[in-house]
Formats: sequence, structure tokens, C-alpha cells
Amino acid sequence: MSGVTTATNTRELAHPARDEIRLEGILHALSDPMRMRVVRALATTEGELSCSYFVLPVTKSTTTHHFRVLRESGVIRQVYRGTAKMNGLRRDDLDALFPGLLDSVLDAAARQAERLGDGA
Repeated sequence: MSGVTTATNTRELAHPARDEIRLEGILHALSDPMRMRVVRALATTEGELSCSYFVLPVTKSTTTHHFRVLRESGVIRQVYRGTAKMNGLRRDDLDALFPGLLDSVLDAAARQAERLGDGA
């Protein structure tokens, strides 16, 4: 992703600036069920959740990939707090750029999960 800011050291993670976030990147990131599961969990908290909070039915490397896609698309912000990598939803940025999009997608995902009996 060309608009991703580079990290200055290994403890900083690259994130796109608000004006670099693109709709197609957001939609791609949210199109995967595992990434949607992460976003739905983050949407239920005001703070941050560690990567270890999420138990996804995929390998650790695949989980890492999913978090990277979410971060590089601008959906989440990841920061190190001690040894933990913490994740937070970039709701303010997403709501400013695409008003109502995140809430609509989260609502649709919740309705789908209810309809399919999928608690994920």
C-alpha cells in the first residue's frame, strides 16, 4: 500500500494518515470473516484490545496477516504497550471520512450473524 506511513523503529507500526484511507481498502479489509470478527469485537469496547485477546480459528501467521490488513487499510490502529500489541478501532477517522459506513457494516454483520446463528 503506497500511502502507508513508514515506521521509524521496530516498535512503531506503519499506519495510513486519515487522508490516505481509501474506501476500497476499507471494504476489502472488512470483506473477510476473520477480520470482521476482530472489528466487531473492537467495536464493543471503548478502549484497546491486545492481539492475544482474539482467538481466531487460523494459524498465528494468518492472524498476524489479518491484523496487518486491518491496520494498513486504516480500520485499526496498533500500538505497543509494553510487550503487548494493542488494537483500537479508528472510528473517528472512519466516521469522518465515510459517515455511517462502519455502523452500517457492523449492523449488517450482526444481523447476518443472528440470521445464520453465528456468534462470531
